[in-house]
This record gives sequence, structure tokens and C-alpha cells, in this order.
Amino acid sequence: MNPIIMPAMPAHVNDQATVLRGLVSDKKGFGGLKDRMAGMKSISILSGKGGVGKSNVAVNLALALAESGLKVAILDADLGLANIDILFGVIPKFNLGHVLRGDKDLSEILFKVGERVSIIPGGAGLRELADLDDQRQSWIISRLSFLNDETDVLLLDTSAGIHKNVLAFAMSSDFSIIITTPEPTAIRDSYSVLKSLCQATDGNINIGLVVNMAVDEKEAFMVAERIISAGEQFLDFRIPYFGCIIWDSAIRESVKRRKPLLLGNAESISAPYFRKLAKTIFDPSCDPQASDKKGKLDTFLLRLARKIGDKEKR
Repeated sequence: MNPIIMPAMPAHVNDQATVLRGLVSDKKGFGGLKDRMAGMKSISILSGKGGVGKSNVAVNLALALAESGLKVAILDADLGLANIDILFGVIPKFNLGHVLRGDKDLSEILFKVGERVSIIPGGAGLRELADLDDQRQSWIISRLSFLNDETDVLLLDTSAGIHKNVLAFAMSSDFSIIITTPEPTAIRDSYSVLKSLCQATDGNINIGLVVNMAVDEKEAFMVAERIISAGEQFLDFRIPYFGCIIWDSAIRESVKRRKPLLLGNAESISAPYFRKLAKTIFDPSCDPQASDKKGKLDTFLLRLARKIGDKEKR
């Protein structure tokens, strides 16, 4: 039987591996990660289809970032199937809609699930944001802007697919992550998300790829290469490969227990991969336009309101 010959690792993967080794050896753990951040960063988590573990990645990525000392808020932006609260085993009473209607301040709906991690239940409030006039939007932004001082990273767990609101979240964020699995349907749908974003932005989008539920790193890399190659050939866009999460039965058990993996089984097989992903995301070389980003919540909300509003008018 002929041996399986793996394709050569692209240069950017080798570069990231070098960076990761340096971060791991740094006595500060994340290599002074917080010192490198300029204001709050907004990150959208995307997927082409459901069932690829997108919300699990969002939750454990938040916890991995919190381990480094960063303060993280997760906005549950899945308008149809919000489930971040379920994964944490909590039941928030209020959501962003209560803030938009003036019933609650953001401080009252911000639900702490850890020392440095909070949930912002989105609910219907994200749809309502697009319907506000400029004066009302400014008022809401003033209410939400306190997160600039309270949060280092805002993660948005979006709906699966290429709904107009998902694209709006991605285009409004500082950068986005597409989650796929080795399943052929997941790969195809992930490419569809990438294609839609490239077409909507003329390729001016900061985005990375993560392969979840891979048997091993070789399988993950081969999956990533398929999407990267398709993007280069048909979209003239090379999506960076941010890494993988190895399949781990402990993740499935954590969902059943309603306790995230990094809270209940921090030494599992997949746990180091979430930490590597956190480090890779905040490697400055992964975001070539990072120095041009303001990294502020009000900027994100203005972009989001305009993007959703533009879509509604079409």
C-alpha cells in the first residue's frame, strides 16, 4: 500500500506555528496578549450549517480567553436557536430587547457565568436595532458603550447559514471565524459562507477558518486545504487557517451536563486546542488590518445597524 503523502504546509501555517511556540514558552502564558489589544475586539463566529459545534467553540473560546485575564462577553446572536445559556446551564430573564425598549440597562441584562465571562442574551433585540431611527440608535449606543470599559472581547455566536443578518454581523465585526467539520456538507456550506462574504465585501473581509471535530490534525489540515484551495481558485481569496479542535467525547458530555468543557474538564484532549485557537486569533499577523480598527463597541453597533438596515431596504 502506498503511503499517504500530505501536502506541504503553507507558509502562513508554519508562521503561526512559530508564533504559537513562542506564546506557549512565554512566562505570561499569552505573551502579554492584553497589552497588544487596542480597545475592545468584536469577533463573529459563523458556520455554513448547524450541528458543527459553533456555539461550543464560542463558549470554550471565551473561557480560554478569560484564562489569560481578558474580560469576555458573548452576545447570543442566533436569532432562531439561541443556546449559549443552555451550554452554561443558566436561564437569563432579560435580553437586549429589554434594553432597546428602555426597560433595562445593559448592566441589568449582562449575565455573569464566570469571573471574566458574561452573556448578553440577544433575543429579538438584534432585529429591533435595525428599525430604530438615528436618534434612538445613538441613545442605545450610549447605553451599551459602557462595555468598552468592561469588556476586552465581544464574541457573537451567530445563526448558521448565510442569512442577511449573519452577513451583517460578520461585516460589522473586527473579524470573523468560520467553523466547519470534516463532513462534506459542512465543507460545502462553509465555502458558501465564504463566497457570500467575499461577494458582499469584494474580498475586503477579515476572516479565518477553524476545523472542528477532526479525528486528528492531519485530517483537519486536509479539510482546510480544500476550502482554502477553492477560495483561491474561484474567489481569488485565501482564507487563513486558524487551527482545529480535535473530536472529544468529553465535549458531548459537557453539553449533557450543561457545563462547558473548560469549566468541567479543563484537561481533556480538546482543551489545549481551544487555548491555541485563542492565542492564534490574537496573533497580530492574523488580522492585517488590526491597526486600522478602532475596536470599539459603538463603532460595531453603528456598522451593524447600517448593515441590517441596508439589507431590510432591499
